[in-house]
Amino acid sequence: MKSEIPKVLHKICGKTVLDYVLDIPKDLRSLKTYVVVGHGAKKVRDHLGKSVTFVEQDRLLGTADAVNRCAPFLRNWRGTVLVLCGDTPLLTKATVAALLKRHQALRASATVLTACIDAPHGYGRIVRGSAGEIAAIREQKNASQLEDQIKEINVGVYCFAAKDLFQVLKKVRKNAVKKEFYLTDVIELLLAEGRKVSTFTAGEATVAFGVNTREDLAQAQAIIRQRILSGHMAAGVTVVDPLTTFIESDVSIGRDTVIHPMTVIHADVRIGKNCSIGPLARLRPGTRISDGAEIGNFAEVSRSTIGKGVFQKHFSFLGDAHVGAGTNIGAGVVTANFDGKNKNKTTIGPKVFVGSDAILVAPNRIGAGAVIGAGSVLPKGRSIPAGKIALGVPARVIKKAA
Repeated sequence: MKSEIPKVLHKICGKTVLDYVLDIPKDLRSLKTYVVVGHGAKKVRDHLGKSVTFVEQDRLLGTADAVNRCAPFLRNWRGTVLVLCGDTPLLTKATVAALLKRHQALRASATVLTACIDAPHGYGRIVRGSAGEIAAIREQKNASQLEDQIKEINVGVYCFAAKDLFQVLKKVRKNAVKKEFYLTDVIELLLAEGRKVSTFTAGEATVAFGVNTREDLAQAQAIIRQRILSGHMAAGVTVVDPLTTFIESDVSIGRDTVIHPMTVIHADVRIGKNCSIGPLARLRPGTRISDGAEIGNFAEVSRSTIGKGVFQKHFSFLGDAHVGAGTNIGAGVVTANFDGKNKNKTTIGPKVFVGSDAILVAPNRIGAGAVIGAGSVLPKGRSIPAGKIALGVPARVIKKAA
């Protein structure tokens, strides 16, 4: 990745690569999740906090060694161990759930997730016997010319019977070429002992995709972005032009809302029903848009709550603001929320009219039904009473609003 950031902490659609992977055991209600950390361990620990149990791999001696580091924690566990790779953000909950179901139904010692891809270079190949049973997993560098033509690959996701896994892990030997312990060797050892090993082939080849470069990151993002957009459209949201619309993960959008082209919606945004967003709008994290609001072209909203039926049609910025229902935000309006040290709040009551090019220097408060004249500057710390008209630089109350 040529980065100081660990590979698994690079972001795709507002969420790290690792978070996509860890969502799967969370959604499947795993009893316990262990994350084996080596390179960049502190940054991974800081990111995940106390949500998982960390296991240190102080020497990077391969995948079998990584799994074996968990043995002391699972000494008395007799259930299933699911092994995932931290760099496969396209893996889906449905695929892993199906893998687990097959593993448990067959009461296998191990079940391997496989996929069929047209360009398998770099992946371990699934070698099958005459009856179609799995015989081995052959790493690319160790594959024969015939094995190199196999298109069924090892995804790197496994289910194991815990007792069988940790008994066999002790027998894995260091690879002579890479000087590492391969988890794939466990499969051949289990087969040699006559244990049942099964496979489950993923319906989508993309689940095998691992992120190793910035280009991989971009390709993964394109797929996840389309999944996100498809999910919103299936739920009743109109996305006018999916090719130019960017919606990150963890975004909620109500039915019959229309997202216009060139719009960017970041993570942790909630949008109500029957809204209109864009074109060329940007909604940043912490934004809450109520039903029937309209956020128009070249409008940006950050960490703000927008009430029902609010109009913010064009060329404006609302940051750290609370805007009451039915308020109109004119073109060019800015809440100047940052004073050089702190982000300050602006509170705008319901049915307020804020004229074009007004600047509201936070913190301040505007009462219900008030009017702020076009081009006015409301100084820091000032409040405008309900129903009053204020205008000028600095803005002064002149009379009661009609």
